[in-house]
Amino acid sequence: MALSQRLEFRQSQSLVMTPQLMQAIKLLQLSNLDLTTFVEEELERNPLLERANDEPAAGEGPAETGQFNDSDGGHNDEPGGGPGEAFEPGQEEWMSKDLGTRAEIEQTLDTGLDNVFSEEPAEAAARNAQDAAPTTYTEWGGGASGDEDYNLEAFVAAETTLGDHLAEQLSVAFTGAAQRMIGQYLIDLVDEAGYLPPDLGQAAERLGASQQDVENVLAVLQKFDPPGVCARNLSECLAIQLRELDRYDPAMQALVEHLDLLAKRDVAALRKVCGVDDEDIADMIGEIRRLNPKPGMKFGSARLQTMVPDVYVRPGPDGGWHVELNSDTLPRVLVNQTYYSQLSKKIGKDGDKSYFTDALQNATWLVRALDQRARTILKVATEIVRQQDGFFTHGVAHLRPLNLKAVADAIQMHESTVSRVTANKYMATNRGTFELKYFFTASIASADGGEAHSAEAVRHHIKQLIDAEAPSAILSDDTIVERLRGSGIDIARRTVAKYREAMRIPSSVQRRRDKQSALGNVLSTAMADRSRNPEPA
Repeated sequence: MALSQRLEFRQSQSLVMTPQLMQAIKLLQLSNLDLTTFVEEELERNPLLERANDEPAAGEGPAETGQFNDSDGGHNDEPGGGPGEAFEPGQEEWMSKDLGTRAEIEQTLDTGLDNVFSEEPAEAAARNAQDAAPTTYTEWGGGASGDEDYNLEAFVAAETTLGDHLAEQLSVAFTGAAQRMIGQYLIDLVDEAGYLPPDLGQAAERLGASQQDVENVLAVLQKFDPPGVCARNLSECLAIQLRELDRYDPAMQALVEHLDLLAKRDVAALRKVCGVDDEDIADMIGEIRRLNPKPGMKFGSARLQTMVPDVYVRPGPDGGWHVELNSDTLPRVLVNQTYYSQLSKKIGKDGDKSYFTDALQNATWLVRALDQRARTILKVATEIVRQQDGFFTHGVAHLRPLNLKAVADAIQMHESTVSRVTANKYMATNRGTFELKYFFTASIASADGGEAHSAEAVRHHIKQLIDAEAPSAILSDDTIVERLRGSGIDIARRTVAKYREAMRIPSSVQRRRDKQSALGNVLSTAMADRSRNPEPA
């Protein structure tokens, strides 16, 4: 078979990910706050973009109202203009001329300025006040209170975080650079509750310091305010606070080292371990409860943003549901075609022409991408409401199993598009505000072969069973499985245990102990009240 070369033309179709297409995909998964930030950056970058509400209202002046305006006192051609009359050309030219330094002026006049322009007392006081240091925010250039750009948030003090509070104490506690470096590294590892990771073995290796140096710095950090900070576990946190109160005796040390018995409410074992009587163990437990297990929580951490819904769902007049977008979260931007047409007539350089042509294309693309994003969100939200109509009508027990493919097939989109649309988006309903991802739940088979159940609905059913159990008849996980199968839900015991732990519901043994203890406290309180107030004979 002979080998030969030849030219061929082939026509094919392929999807090319242009930068604009990639940016449009990125816009889909942005939250409303991130989208607002992105649009603000584009408004600063692109001169052909403008906000839809930037036009001045009827009766209002131009945008530069706070600046010097030629139309209201800048020039007055009529004679006798009074105080608002403009300077004569000669006067204006004289005012703009540089007169030189004070020595040059005095040499020209052949005398001192004090002999020519004597200061009145009021003028001297004004001059002294002008030379004084500014004392208010507006004197530093912050703007007067009547200015439209006056920002009240400039006066708000920054919130002190736990890291900042510890760093301030670190600068006072250590003078050596190596100790400060180790201390700052450990402070960066402290979580918002005030705890360090249990294992600090990698700290010495990464810093190139000895383990003893790290332990020495840690011992000083654990004396910082608030008491209990920089602990590696709960026992160490409580021990630090007890040492601060001078209450860390051997009995209290034994109690802190056996917190597992305290969690189980095994008072008899605790009394035996600590070697005290009933009265002392009760006082010791009371002291432990007065301590702060999370000392760092009183300091601010990341600033929380208010959750703003992207979609509203309201009951319709025909018994259905009305879905609408939250217009407050949608940025309104326009393309200034008039400005571009004026510039295109005056621009002569090729580089400037290409810049404004690209700016026009980017502005047009952004407006279309924002409109397409809004339409896609509304389409996906409408389909979710249609699929989960039982939830909006009857509650979480009627939440149906739903996946991304079902919604994508219904609206003829790709699953990845639906996934991006539902990320960081919230829906305000008659039953609260939920993330769009909340409505996508796993499917659990029915015991009788009927319609499958939603995982969220099964969790709700488990919680209802546990909340309704009596102290004398605590339901085990096996009993819950039997009850659910009686209701037509086929579920395994390990799945029940997983859902229960996800809802932070303790085991049946712990629930029995807690409810019996609470019942005993209620009975003892009732008997005490009855003994104080005996019934009349």
